[in-house]
Amino acid sequence: MTTLRLDSAIRASSNPEDQTQLEVEKAEAARTQRTYARLAGFLFLAVVALAVAGGSILSQVAGTGTFAERAARIAASERLYRTGLSIVVIVSLGSVLLAFSLYAALRPVNRLLAQLALIFTLEDSFLALIVRMCGFVRAHLYVSALSIGSPMTAVQAQSDLMSSIADFTENLGGICFGIGLLIFFYLFFRARYIPRALSALGFFASVVWIVFYFVGLIFRQQHELFQRIAFPPMGLADVLTGLYLMLFAVKTAAPDHQLA
Repeated sequence: MTTLRLDSAIRASSNPEDQTQLEVEKAEAARTQRTYARLAGFLFLAVVALAVAGGSILSQVAGTGTFAERAARIAASERLYRTGLSIVVIVSLGSVLLAFSLYAALRPVNRLLAQLALIFTLEDSFLALIVRMCGFVRAHLYVSALSIGSPMTAVQAQSDLMSSIADFTENLGGICFGIGLLIFFYLFFRARYIPRALSALGFFASVVWIVFYFVGLIFRQQHELFQRIAFPPMGLADVLTGLYLMLFAVKTAAPDHQLA
């Protein structure tokens, strides 16, 4: 790769037309990279905002209490509850676009590492869709428990099973998500595309996220506590990174030795 770039540079320097064409291609690549960086910034903010909105709707509708009490509230506001579930589906789909945008923006730094980060993040999006599926099944169980007069204990057992599947799947996806962002923030730190303090915050938040989601596989009873610990630093890093990328994009003059 380095030899080919050197040969191209030598040929371009000896031919003004080739040199002009090379500069045009570099400028176009830089514009494309900056466009994807701004898109990633927008998606960072959109995904966080939609996740908060969807989660708020689901928690407000379901509330707390016994299975029968939650079932009654969800049945009474079924469409609103399904709207909340649909919003978090959009979050999972938006995460795919976010991962691709980050890959496109960071590919010039290290192509293989950017691909690895993309793979891990896409794994999280796939697993997240399984979690969303479990959510829709649970909504159906809540409503059917009241509408068809099924034995409450049998329906509750099925709902608890779907909840367990969703929780463990979410933990596995969370680990993949954390690893993907860990690599992305490492590439940001290496390339100095964003302030290094911001990259370090994202790196730290990703480590915390991975640790607590992994521990959640062992101590399932503390799952919600671990989430409350992991979410604030990750949310702060994502929001600040999103704002920076939307406003300033990235510096595109990457040294040749960083390209892979």
